[in-house]
Amino acid sequence: RNVLGDCMCTPVLQNAEIALYDIDAGRLEDSRIILSAINENVNEGRAVIKTYLGVEKRKEALREATFVVNAIQVGGYEPCTVTDFEIPKKYGLRQTIADTLGVGGVFRALRTIPVMEMFGKMAEKYCPNAVFLNYSNPMGMLSGYMERYCNIQFVGLCHSVQVAVPKLFAGLGMEYDSRVQWKIAGINHMAWLLEITRNGEDLYPLIKQKAKEGPVYDTYAEYRKFYRQIPQVEG
Repeated sequence: RNVLGDCMCTPVLQNAEIALYDIDAGRLEDSRIILSAINENVNEGRAVIKTYLGVEKRKEALREATFVVNAIQVGGYEPCTVTDFEIPKKYGLRQTIADTLGVGGVFRALRTIPVMEMFGKMAEKYCPNAVFLNYSNPMGMLSGYMERYCNIQFVGLCHSVQVAVPKLFAGLGMEYDSRVQWKIAGINHMAWLLEITRNGEDLYPLIKQKAKEGPVYDTYAEYRKFYRQIPQVEG
């Protein structure tokens, strides 16, 4: 929704043909409904939205594409994402969600790489000039593999730069608002927060103090509840 909605708000892409592909009919139809509404409401219906369901339609969805946007989660939240947490926890290792590295990240990469490679090899054949934009995690390991073993133009993308500061504040129980300004450098889960201020005041000392005091939420669900209350970051 967000990625393709942004595309429809971008003049050069407003008349694009969008090919939605999925292996789940219900999910595919949900995507079509949502994007069709966005197309009509913000894009005057200029985009063409087509759907492709199932393995047998995969090559048609990819054929002659200019961009391929990959957003998959192999195995789904249950059982696989839960497994990423529970197996390390069983052996005394509590970790964050397996989006980057760590034991759970390796699990996630091992089950995702074969599917990613399959899409990459099909892109080589059916849309060899396309730019493959990846939104699936663990970003670093998947991007590294695809760069090495698939002959396509590949870019790994993530929203971590935009949301790094709001999420940091949420985790520390700090108030976030539009007065907070920051300078950040880096890409794909490797972003470094160089400066952060509110009304010109350096906030790093307070951030370090809060970090030393420890987490303010006992569960991930509590953290997510607080984070959802933070105003959306623009730009």
